[in-house]
Amino acid sequence: MAIGLIIIGDEILSGKRADKHFPKVIELLSARGLQLDWAEYIGDQRARITATLCRTFASADIVFCCGGIGATPDDHTRQCAAAALGVPLVLHPEAKEKIQERITDMAVEAGMAPDLNSAENLQRLKMGEFPQGARIIPNPFNKIPGFSVAYHHFVPGFPVMVGPMIASVLDNEYAHLFNREARLEKSVRVFDAMESYLTPLMEAIEAEFTLVKVFSLPSVGDAETRRHIELGVKGEPAQVEAAFAKMLLGIEALGIALIDRSPTV
Repeated sequence: MAIGLIIIGDEILSGKRADKHFPKVIELLSARGLQLDWAEYIGDQRARITATLCRTFASADIVFCCGGIGATPDDHTRQCAAAALGVPLVLHPEAKEKIQERITDMAVEAGMAPDLNSAENLQRLKMGEFPQGARIIPNPFNKIPGFSVAYHHFVPGFPVMVGPMIASVLDNEYAHLFNREARLEKSVRVFDAMESYLTPLMEAIEAEFTLVKVFSLPSVGDAETRRHIELGVKGEPAQVEAAFAKMLLGIEALGIALIDRSPTV
């Protein structure tokens, strides 16, 4: 099962807010021996969100979706998820209870009696309207839940909430997938070479070792290290060890430097 991430919000695409979801999700997955297979960013456009969810619901992927599940005019994710599934939005009873708990907590903190039937608080209940058949995702930060449908999991666009909520989903629903595949990565810095010169070696290693991927990460350098390429292999540990040894021999045969021989200043 591939794992995907959808991040929704005009504020991310405009640069008004920096995305913190992507690195956090990678961190959460890595800690459990999992990895992210794909990610998409989408603005607050109903048609595009719905089309994306239609496509991902049709897959067998595990998908985490961050943002747009509030109840303001620019929040469309709940409605789009329901449209993609062809089901109505309904007020989830547990979500209603949690939202009313939050309303009560806020009133008590303000020294007021909660009015659960005020127009403002009835509007807040819309945050608990999820596609029919959804499951809630508890929110330890402010009690207002996210929701899950099949392998799709929808959480708010607030990083402080995203981490605990996605961690909870992973631990409760996907623990059987943790650390199932051992992985290893090994790399070396290569100086005085172009990627085109290294490509035949990379292709030969991938052809021989089918359980590894070769990667090449060029760098223009910085104040401490001049221009170089980080060349490496990743994948099944035993094959990584053998492939990396062969890579080093191949680099040596090409007469390429593996250490920075630039003069120190």
